[in-house]
Amino acid sequence: MTFNGNSLVALRSTTGTLLITATVLASLVGFLDAYVVIVAVPAIKRDLGGSATALQFVVTGYLLTVASFLLLSGALADRFGRRRVLEAGLLVMLLASVLCSLAPSVGWLIAARIAQGVGGALVVPSSLAMLNGTLRVADRARGIGIWAGLATLGTTLGPFAGGWLVDHASWRWVFLLNVPVIVIALVVLRFVPEVGRAVRPASADLLGGVLAVVGLGGVTYALTDGPASGWLTAPVLIAAVLGLGSLVALVPVERRRPAPMLKLSLFASRQFSAINVTTVLLYGAWAAANYLLVLQCELQLGYTAAQAGAVLIPESVVFLALSPFAGALVARFGPRWLMAAGILAVAVAFFLLSGASPGESYAQAILPGALVWGLGAGLLVTPLTAAVLSAVDDADLGEASAINDGASRVGALLITALVPVLIGGSGGGGLTTAIRGGYSAAMIVMGGITVASAIVAAVFVSNVRPGAMPMTPAPRINSCALPVIERPVPQGK
Repeated sequence: MTFNGNSLVALRSTTGTLLITATVLASLVGFLDAYVVIVAVPAIKRDLGGSATALQFVVTGYLLTVASFLLLSGALADRFGRRRVLEAGLLVMLLASVLCSLAPSVGWLIAARIAQGVGGALVVPSSLAMLNGTLRVADRARGIGIWAGLATLGTTLGPFAGGWLVDHASWRWVFLLNVPVIVIALVVLRFVPEVGRAVRPASADLLGGVLAVVGLGGVTYALTDGPASGWLTAPVLIAAVLGLGSLVALVPVERRRPAPMLKLSLFASRQFSAINVTTVLLYGAWAAANYLLVLQCELQLGYTAAQAGAVLIPESVVFLALSPFAGALVARFGPRWLMAAGILAVAVAFFLLSGASPGESYAQAILPGALVWGLGAGLLVTPLTAAVLSAVDDADLGEASAINDGASRVGALLITALVPVLIGGSGGGGLTTAIRGGYSAAMIVMGGITVASAIVAAVFVSNVRPGAMPMTPAPRINSCALPVIERPVPQGK
């Protein structure tokens, strides 16, 4: 069922509750698949074997395909309907999760993880676009705050639950954690209407889709494999050249398309540009810091897989408590200073966590940084998300959400790929020694990158309240104009 634009849903209604439930569960699946596998890698190595590079792609294969297909999936959501694309993505993830759990080899597992990433690319932007496009304007900031707090619990609770399964059952069960969540989300979605304008005709922009997939896929493959295999090896060089060439070609191709997959006019806002730059820096450092902390806990502090997965639970608790409150503050005061303050708090957390060393208790080594991290996350995620979505027309929510989510994932891939370089390792068997000597310096670098992100937000993001922002963007400029940006999500967030 599709409602017109005048039939938007109140947050405090039965339909609003079902909408929040469905979109939170759907997004939780995406976050689970992105983060839960980290603690299972040593067990996968013992069971299936595989080189260091192959095991790395068990982790990054999912992120690689999500980043590569996000733009295409956002355009599909805007053209074919957000609920329909969301349901398709959940079904793909369901099948891929089962295939991951049955994997007889590392190659099989990587292929299944890539399929999971295709489903994840369909799910994450569609769920957020559906939430923002279905709620009444007055309820959107608060709804996004609730969504952000609940959905991103997967970034912390997922690794804990996965670690417990690794310690007490098998790594294979890690990939089945999301199956009941997917099933419940699909059931609830049947009771949520598709609200919005008439569905657009399908775009024939197959060339744009191919260029985006090859471009992002090639670049992220090169960044992921380069530190381990060598930047000048043939596969890395070929992937980098193909990727960069495709991304360069994408801009003129999309300018000439009558119905482009990537609408360049969305980049005509300085606000939109600034928030996406903020997103790349912030969520890149966020993902790398999370990875570094898990390695430090397991390889240096003597934590089990479950304990390493649980270290940031206090961060999620604080985040969950603050997110709805932050939504109300954004609606009243605007996003700029909440964003900047929250990002700076995250930077402080990274500096605190850089001192975590063997011999210290959890309360000394991890807890202070985790609490400050949660404070920062609770303040920043909602204003980032609300600001970017408020800058575009409702018909473009899926594409705008996909662009910003893609920014967060590209940042995560780029900066996480630099971790072996920062700690003095090669991504191979010397990881334990490398993390011992390089963890602290690498975490300080993450803090510095996060400070840079806060500066961009403070200087370039306007403080217009989302409720006061026009729900249609500024007059669209000629499609030949150069782009500009705005908004985020954790994913990483």
